[in-house]
Amino acid sequence: MAQPVNLYSSNDMVGIREDLRDAIYDISPTETPLLTRLKKMKATARKHEWQTDALRSSANNANIEGADITPPAISPTTRLDNQVQMFVEAVTITDLDGSLKKAGRAKEMAYQMKRKIQVMKLDAERALYLNNAKVVGTDTVAGELAGAQTWFTTNTSNGGGGSDATGDGSDTRTAGTPRALTQTIFEGVMQAAWTAGGKPTEVFLHGDQMAVVTGFTGYNNQRTTLAAGSKTVVNAVDVFVTQWGTVKFKMCRECPSTEVFIMDPDMWSIGELQGMRNYELAKTGSSEKRALDWTWTLACHNEAASGLIADLS
Repeated sequence: MAQPVNLYSSNDMVGIREDLRDAIYDISPTETPLLTRLKKMKATARKHEWQTDALRSSANNANIEGADITPPAISPTTRLDNQVQMFVEAVTITDLDGSLKKAGRAKEMAYQMKRKIQVMKLDAERALYLNNAKVVGTDTVAGELAGAQTWFTTNTSNGGGGSDATGDGSDTRTAGTPRALTQTIFEGVMQAAWTAGGKPTEVFLHGDQMAVVTGFTGYNNQRTTLAAGSKTVVNAVDVFVTQWGTVKFKMCRECPSTEVFIMDPDMWSIGELQGMRNYELAKTGSSEKRALDWTWTLACHNEAASGLIADLS
């Protein structure tokens, strides 16, 4: 049906106000499970140090009554270190911002700084998992922390041709031929950690590998069930019980899809030289400048308490 003659429709009208919701929708992931889980400790130098020690292996301890005692040699502790890394973000906003009426936020600076904090935490989460050797900072070179992959040497499973790093953060592990994650590989690393004296409690992994874990089986396999009268099907693994210990699985988007970290979080920590700061930069024009920085490193108290499955397809 045609419009009446000379109808003045909304298509002809000038001055209709825009229909813009006063909201901003963003589904960018912000979870940082490992960073959130690790304890923060104070660092007081750019090189953050700690020590590890280990008992000797058990042996036959039988002695003759009255015989002279010869003290055995004592092994010194092992002294380890990591370098701090400075994470920085900054924002510059025009001074006119305060006079503008915007949708979804009042002050642009506050909104952008909130987002910068989230991004910085994601960068930090990513740094924790990296196969990155420590770098000593200089006047021309940025200091870098050694990521978790560079510390594992005791309880590891590598693909063909893969090898562990030295274990002190000074170099990186060598990647091997990718292979599929299996329950046998997982339980093998759990057993190795138990044998070494470790008690890992949490597993950090990418969603790609979590899809494999849901296929793990057990004596009371009830992962895929349908309760009577319920319309909910359960096909997920949050807690996995093995003879070698019980662990919780935590998915992380920043975790490499090729590695699975079986960890005792109490044996790792964040060494903060300077906590996260939000401060104003010098004004050089008609704008407001603010910056964030956070200087810290990763400390691996004793890598034998955890395990790494690497080179996964």
